[in-house]
Parts: sequence; C-alpha cells; structure tokens
Amino acid sequence: MDNGNYDIPENANEHCPGPQSEEAGKADSCAGCPNQQICATAPKGPDPDMVTIAERMATIKHKILVLSGKGGVGKSTFSAQLSFALAELDNQVGLLDIDICGPSIPKMMGLEGQDIHQSNLGWSPVYVESNLGVMSIGFMLPHPDEAVIWRGPRKNGLIKQFLKDVDWGELDYLVVDAPPGTSDEHISIVQFLQATGIDGAIIVTTPQQVSLIDVRKEISFCKKVGIQVLGVVENMSGLSQPVSDMRFVKLNETGDQSDVTEWALSYIRSNAPELLHLVSCSEVFDSSGGGAAKMCMEMGVPFLGKVPMDPNLCRAAEEGRSCFADQKCAVSAPALRKIIQNLVASRQHKE
Repeated sequence: MDNGNYDIPENANEHCPGPQSEEAGKADSCAGCPNQQICATAPKGPDPDMVTIAERMATIKHKILVLSGKGGVGKSTFSAQLSFALAELDNQVGLLDIDICGPSIPKMMGLEGQDIHQSNLGWSPVYVESNLGVMSIGFMLPHPDEAVIWRGPRKNGLIKQFLKDVDWGELDYLVVDAPPGTSDEHISIVQFLQATGIDGAIIVTTPQQVSLIDVRKEISFCKKVGIQVLGVVENMSGLSQPVSDMRFVKLNETGDQSDVTEWALSYIRSNAPELLHLVSCSEVFDSSGGGAAKMCMEMGVPFLGKVPMDPNLCRAAEEGRSCFADQKCAVSAPALRKIIQNLVASRQHKE
C-alpha cells in the first residue's frame, strides 16, 4: 500500500490511515500500533515551509545522512572526520547536527562555547575553516550540561528551522549527523529533504551482533522511506595500537595493577627493538558472526570498510581536530581516508 511517498509500515494495524494522513496516530485504528506515537507527532500534509527549504537546499550538491542503529558506535566521530576530510579535499562542506538531545558535534569540531549569529540572510553556521561550517543545537544551549527535554514536535520544529533558516550558501556536501535509531528526527529529516534530493545514508556500526541487530532495522528504515544506503562502516573493528604507545601493567593476586610500562618498553628496546615498529591488534567486540561485511552481503547493501579502534582517533575527537592533520592517527586515518575517497569517487561518478 502506498500513501504519499511512504509505504504503510509492515507492522501497522489493519485499516492504517497512512503516515501522511491527518488522522495518523489519532484514528481509532491506530490504537495499540507500535508506530502510533511517531505517526501522531510527524509532520502531515502540504507544508508551506517546504518551498523555503527547497530554495535553501538548491545550492547544495550532495546531501549525506550519517545514521546508526545503536548509540556509542562512533557515528558522530565518523561524521566529524568525514566533514574534515571533505573540506581538506577543497570542497565547501556543511555539517548539520540533528542529535537534539545529545549534540556532541560542537566538541568534536573544536567549537565548544561558540554562538550562532543571525543576519538578514538567516542563521550563519559556525565555521571551523572558511569552507567548513557547522550547525547544532549545542551552540544554543546556555550551558553545555543543559539537558534538552523535548517531545517530538519541538524536535521536528528545530530540524525544520535548521533547514529553512540556516544560510549555508553554496555547498558541495551537507553531512547530516542524526541520533541513533529510527525516531522522529529521522522521519522529519527525510520528509523535509527527500523532495530536494538526498544522495543517501551511511550507516555506522560496531562488529558485534548486539549492534548489527539494530543496524538491520536502520537499513530496513532506509528502504521503506526510499533512501539509498550508500554503505555501512564497521567502526571500532578491533583495537589497533603501536606497541610503542601501549601501557603495560602487572596484576597481583588481589587484582590490583602496577604500571610496568617503563620497564617493558626498556626491555623491548634492549632485546627486541624491531617490535617497537609493529602495531598490536586485538578483538574488542565479538565478530565471530562475520561482522558488518557479512550482514551487508545478506541485506544487499555496500560495505564501505573497517575502521579500527584507535586511541589517537579518540583523542582527536576529544580535542576537536582532524585525524588527517598530522601523523598521530597512523592506524585509523588511512582506513578512514580510503572509505571517504571511495565515497567521493562514487558521488562524482553520479554527477
């Protein structure tokens, strides 16, 4: 069954009026439906603001959503580093953070404490560089510890305001960092942007089944709303760390630890110095089920690659800087760069 641009969900009740109906979530037939709250709060019918949004988005070549089924998989870290990388390739880039309740993009871009400025053209993004602008609710909070306790309609309203009021100018790429899951924010961003053309979504996951179960739902969401899955990134794919950066401890019988790093590295330097040029790799999450690569094969979506867990990448995110700016992220930066270069090549091929 089709209603507007959206199929009625497979798990909907009988006689579902459709997600775009004015009765969505309110009709008697909606009672007990697992989608009732989402349908009731999602925007309905013709929206005059869509013309304004279309005009704003007309100057943006590529729009990419970054999604995850589960929180804590490194989605925002990937969004931030993707934006840094695209900007370093001399693209004009915008990064829109629609994670209303957990905006971490300002910190990851080194923009904490910055404010939004307004002009006669609308809200101005906060700029990292002249070709990399950022917009987030994090710039609007009076204090970084302030909780955003909003229901769906207020979240939807702010996302719409970001899209129609932010003066991005001409962009090569708009990267949209979404919250985990498939809730109000996701429905809103798709409804607001779909008519203007969305390139597709990148989905970030970790290797273990607990994460992949939710990623399958995210892929299903994309297929239902007509968003192309550009590919899946397996993040934190094993811990990789140069031996010279490792910390060594000795456990005693009571479980207490004593730091023996200095002794261990001195021993290695004296007896096996070649080990200092190696990278230690270990599994953090269980990938015995085949990880994201196997899931992608089963679900018929592209697998973009693996990014190892790298303490230096974590540090770059904490410090709000690009992992490509120096040689510190020697383990993770090459993996990220390969994924992003392939993504860019595929977008340019589509032009």
